[in-house]
Amino acid sequence: MRPVYLLGAFIPAAVALELAHASAPVIFFAAALGVIPTAALMGQATEELAAKSGPGIGSLLNVTFGNAPELIIAFFALEKGLQEVVKASIVGSIIGNILLVLGASMLVGGLKRDRQTFNRTAASAQSSLLLLALVAMILPAVFQLVHGGGLPDVGDERVDFGSDLESLSLGVAIVLIGGYVAGLFFSLKTHRELFNPYSEEHHEGGWSIKRSLLALALAGALVGLMSEVLVGSISETADEIGLSEFFIGVFVVAIVGNAAEHWVAVLVAAKDKMDLAVNIAIGSSAQIALFVAPLLVLLSFVVGPAPMALVFNGYELAAMLFAVLIANHVVQDGESNWFEGLQLLGVYAVFGLVFFYA
Repeated sequence: MRPVYLLGAFIPAAVALELAHASAPVIFFAAALGVIPTAALMGQATEELAAKSGPGIGSLLNVTFGNAPELIIAFFALEKGLQEVVKASIVGSIIGNILLVLGASMLVGGLKRDRQTFNRTAASAQSSLLLLALVAMILPAVFQLVHGGGLPDVGDERVDFGSDLESLSLGVAIVLIGGYVAGLFFSLKTHRELFNPYSEEHHEGGWSIKRSLLALALAGALVGLMSEVLVGSISETADEIGLSEFFIGVFVVAIVGNAAEHWVAVLVAAKDKMDLAVNIAIGSSAQIALFVAPLLVLLSFVVGPAPMALVFNGYELAAMLFAVLIANHVVQDGESNWFEGLQLLGVYAVFGLVFFYA
């Protein structure tokens, strides 16, 4: 048994502390530690699946299970009317996967190697899809500005943008989900050889596909449980240490909600499986932009006080724009090294400083 699984003791501990109404910081750190072994279990199961079915399907399963906590967190926030926190977590997931996850993967994977290679065509297709999604997510804000309106403020919890923008956001959400379904058909059916080339080394033994899927389902459920407990204590914990809800949404919620992908991408990059690492990092951002964000818009029409318009504030728009442009640039040559990874982490750190003082 891997030593990291010993941290599984924090899973029931976090639940018990929550039921006992312990102090928020204690609950927060217990839940955060509880996320680690569940993410490790998800990583091991994903590796086993990728070895049998190829990096394309393995990365799709990983980002789907890995983004489930993000969706759960956002659902409860929608229910409470915290729409700007939801949008901040969406932005945080997109920039976090591109800059933090991909950056850490390139850094760790390149420490003992001159360079690592990955499928340039597949990565470029994912990053191009992400760029198209970004256009769709920016245009509602452009519409708002052109018609004399303003963007949300950092301190807002919910803004009423009117029926026109709500209807526009609904239409954009439907188009984005359609693009996501088409992307799945492209990567898993018509151009399967690009995304799922069965390039991983074959190995005898290991977990069966059934066992791997059951482990993924269990890990996804436990990550969701820990994320819900953690998020329930974030606001109170943040008040005690002086963080804004905006910063919490973009960085804390996003990092916790996507802990599984973070762990897996770095783990497989260290084993020189950069195809899988890049697919996870870029693919997760694309899934957030093309599926999770529009799904939350659709859910907001039936959950919470009012529909959520897909209008981001200026900091969020700038962060998404630069992150996606960087993603398209770094995957162009199909190679990576530790210095590129360090540069991506540096950009993420700069975003963190700006959002902290926003």
